[in-house]
Amino acid sequence: MSRVAVLGAGVAGLCVATELAARGAQVSLHDPAGGPGGHGCSWWAGGMLAPWCEYENAEEPVLVHGQAALGWWAEKTAVTTRGTMVVAHARDRSDLDRFARRTHGHSPVSDAEIAALEPDLGTRFPAGLYFADEAHLDPRRALRDLADSLAARGMPVRDDAPPPGARIVDCTGLAAREALPELRGVKGEMLVIRAPELTLSRPVRLLHPRIPLYIVPRGDGVYMLGATMVEAEDRGRISARAMLELLSAAYALNPAFVEAEILEIGTDLRPAFPDNLPRVTRQGDVTYVNGLYRHGYLLAPAMAQQAAEALLGPRPVETADAACH
Repeated sequence: MSRVAVLGAGVAGLCVATELAARGAQVSLHDPAGGPGGHGCSWWAGGMLAPWCEYENAEEPVLVHGQAALGWWAEKTAVTTRGTMVVAHARDRSDLDRFARRTHGHSPVSDAEIAALEPDLGTRFPAGLYFADEAHLDPRRALRDLADSLAARGMPVRDDAPPPGARIVDCTGLAAREALPELRGVKGEMLVIRAPELTLSRPVRLLHPRIPLYIVPRGDGVYMLGATMVEAEDRGRISARAMLELLSAAYALNPAFVEAEILEIGTDLRPAFPDNLPRVTRQGDVTYVNGLYRHGYLLAPAMAQQAAEALLGPRPVETADAACH
């Protein structure tokens, strides 16, 4: 039986460990924090399983592997499939038209149809796009569910060093930059807010010339509001500009968001390669899974499968998944 040590308990590491364990490997999972929780890009993610929307400014692997991720996650954690709503103000109609041209899998919706699907958006948006097959999950629950499933199989997250002789899979993001010098950090800023008087049942994206917004329901009146993309490597604070623009965009969706309670402010750096696509690479005895950028939950399952095949060979009587890179 192959012994593999996975470094990092973010979405990449947990998905890799899950795939390796499913294929019979003896896996140990190591993270200095001792498990997922309160740190890393995976914790602050939106959790949108939105491959058709993301294709607007992403490469084809995001669309292809993102669609496969929908089924992968549905087998591992709670996934809500109510689609994605994309809206724009009348003055930004050209942005909506451009988004429609660069994506597919959507249906145009009128102001009345938007209001029927999301009553709290009302009829303030003259038109939108509805991506019925998209879904979302709670990233924090998903991470815990993967970790709990591994622990139940005798593979808990550990905070110690890998055992001698184990093959190493490094899923540590920017911490691996010494070995992967092409990595860069792309800053993301987000908010978790509570607005119990409002109800949105699916992720809503508001197109805007400066800062496109998405808001993802977490249940019980809690929403994740995000997210900026800043080519900077300061993960320690949110800028006043980002805070104002995120809250202003939420207000534009529904003025009642002005009364929302801010529960959390999150900032972190997404690891990205120059082409913004992830890679599975090997250097000596170490296999690296990295560069998930803003598509962690969409692409981590495919990257985990690719890493498992690199280490253990393809599954019998199955066709290997196409590589992302």
